[in-house]
Amino acid sequence: MSKLTISVNGKDHAVQASPDTPLLYVLRNELHLHGPRFGCGLLQCGACTVHLGDKAIRSCATPVSEAKGKPVTTLEGLGTIEKPHPVQKAFIDHQAAQCGYCTNGMIMASTAFLKQNASPSEDEIKKAMTPWLCRCGTHFRIVAAIKAAAKAMA
Repeated sequence: MSKLTISVNGKDHAVQASPDTPLLYVLRNELHLHGPRFGCGLLQCGACTVHLGDKAIRSCATPVSEAKGKPVTTLEGLGTIEKPHPVQKAFIDHQAAQCGYCTNGMIMASTAFLKQNASPSEDEIKKAMTPWLCRCGTHFRIVAAIKAAAKAMA
């Protein structure tokens, strides 16, 4: 184990982890954040998605050492209950979750996507969100929420 300092949601944290420990484990077990979730551990479902810099990454397979010197943002760092991020608000307003397990990944992925494409078409949204899985089938609500968030952020 080594001592490593990482910046998560705007705060520096000294963590005790091997450099190859998945970032997800550090976020959940050491920092007690519950936004990113373990889903598959195989880069497939996206429940563990966080931002590393401005890029959406799968934290289940990203070594914590890759976060050194780069800001990490989790769902908890996007907004607050009192003032949610526009994407969080749109997901709530459009009821874009049923079980909610994939919601973290969808929100984090779509937030990063909207930073790259502020006015996407429906097809662009669908293509961008293809790697994130919703097993409940709320895809049409997710697309509607992302479209609404794009308008709110414009």
